[in-house]
Amino acid sequence: MFNMGAEPAPKIYGRDKHGIVRSSISHGALKVCEILRSHNYSAYIVGGAVRDLLLGVVPKDFDVATDAHPEEIHRLFRRSHLIGRRFKLVHVLFGPETVEVSTFRAGEGGEADEHGRLLRDNVYGTRVQDAARRDFTANALYYDPHDETVLDYHGGFADVRRKTMRIIGDASLRFREDPVRMLRAVRFAAKLGFTIDPKTRAPIRELADLMENVPAARLFEEMLKLLLSGHSAACLAKLRKEGLHHGLLPLLDVVVEQPQGERFLRLALDQTDTRIQTGKSVSPAFLFAALLWHEVQAAWKINESKDMRSIPALYLAMDQVLDAQTDKLSIPRRLTTTMKEIWALQPRLEQRSGKRALVLLTHPRFRAGYDFMLLRAESGEVPMELANWWTRFQDAELEERNAMLIPDAAPRKRARRRRKSKPGDPQAPPLDEPGN
Repeated sequence: MFNMGAEPAPKIYGRDKHGIVRSSISHGALKVCEILRSHNYSAYIVGGAVRDLLLGVVPKDFDVATDAHPEEIHRLFRRSHLIGRRFKLVHVLFGPETVEVSTFRAGEGGEADEHGRLLRDNVYGTRVQDAARRDFTANALYYDPHDETVLDYHGGFADVRRKTMRIIGDASLRFREDPVRMLRAVRFAAKLGFTIDPKTRAPIRELADLMENVPAARLFEEMLKLLLSGHSAACLAKLRKEGLHHGLLPLLDVVVEQPQGERFLRLALDQTDTRIQTGKSVSPAFLFAALLWHEVQAAWKINESKDMRSIPALYLAMDQVLDAQTDKLSIPRRLTTTMKEIWALQPRLEQRSGKRALVLLTHPRFRAGYDFMLLRAESGEVPMELANWWTRFQDAELEERNAMLIPDAAPRKRARRRRKSKPGDPQAPPLDEPGN
């Protein structure tokens, strides 16, 4: 960590300056702060929730930071759970709401690897130290619901007003400590419409290779946040602009550089962003299936060119593409299983004959496979007539469905092998007959 020097006093903004009203804070977060305060602990709404409230955006969730230790917090709330191994947090439940409560952490005493990446950073500290160890100034603001003030140690209040994403401390050092901060800078800037401060942005391209040192599971978690931010297309474009796409993830290289299927990928990202922005649910498996689909298709064609039958070639292609992601991005099995089912349905959806089409309607992934095929049709990959047929077919009555079915092709008759005749055989033609 950088040297903080003497502990600074925060700038304090009253309600007349920040404009946040208590009614915009969730019931659970207010209750957590109230109970902690009643037991002589300090407690603040922190992080992205304060930033979003200053921007007039409804926060997705509310986090609380306190000087109480996790076990002390857990004892105060009957409906709470201790989570985490390296650094314990407390999840406090209020009906459907979960409030994450963390103890102030210090930024010193951490263990780093040869690249400067922090391996352990789990020392309890003061509020001042907790603010210093946060990544960006806009995320280092503390709202006290008791007196309705915002505490600011690093100029985050002004940066939010200027819509600037600025890292706390020396950018090169902070990115070396945790390379994921470079992804977070891009994600926040794209999502919030912020610009990245020049000094924060300067070392990103040079340090992009440090992403190779990030554990695959953590990288997947951060990529999922980026793709489900509601601004995935803008995030990926900004990744390319900042030089973070090359070698970061194979799928990102596909998304931003592969000409083939560009329209398909753009439609998938735009559809995901629209659903998130309108409060609808999205399937991470569906999105990753879309991102990797053209890689699967390319491998599928190569396998078929080696005289493999089509369906075995497709299944092999699925495994080849997913295996190629393992070192970079640890996609959980629960998602890859669904992704494979969506991919496997595509050649089946291109067949509309006999009982096969009727059986396909009962497949547990039919709807996801059908939606995936709609994207393929909109991008021109398969005929729109095929998509329209399935749209009508699934909503039709049984009699109409039967009328829409394309008859199964008549099975080819197996050619009878002609028995080789021998001289003297009563069924054999004369030896002098033409053709003998």
